[in-house]
Amino acid sequence: MLIFKIKRFNELSTQELYQILQLRSEVFVVEQNCVYQDIDGKDEKALHVLGYNEEGLVAYSRLFAPGLYFENASIGRVIVKEVFRDKKFGHDLMKISIETIKQIFDTRFITISAQQYLKKFYESHGFVQTSEMYLEDDIPHIEMKRID
Repeated sequence: MLIFKIKRFNELSTQELYQILQLRSEVFVVEQNCVYQDIDGKDEKALHVLGYNEEGLVAYSRLFAPGLYFENASIGRVIVKEVFRDKKFGHDLMKISIETIKQIFDTRFITISAQQYLKKFYESHGFVQTSEMYLEDDIPHIEMKRID
């Protein structure tokens, strides 16, 4: 079971920010063997969803209000630490991310840029594919939207 914290950028401690960046680097740079600019200047505008268990930070996403990333609200940098993926923490993370968008941003319309291989995962949370495949940092992605 995860304990979630939702924080704005200026509410993150330096330790929390370090843990977020470490986890994002571990998954998106090292595990996926993809050199890209993770620190993209968007963190200051995002809400950060941090999922903890007894091991520390093991799940994370960042949320954007409508108009900041896409026309709709959006969820990005969805991560579960590799050793915990069999625990289905990604589903818990998506549920709280979607609910937080509804509550904080007062919208049901969400757009994501999803790694193509995760299409079925996002479909299980109500997202539908709305674009052809495109490459983002040499990784196949698709745009997906959710209208609750």
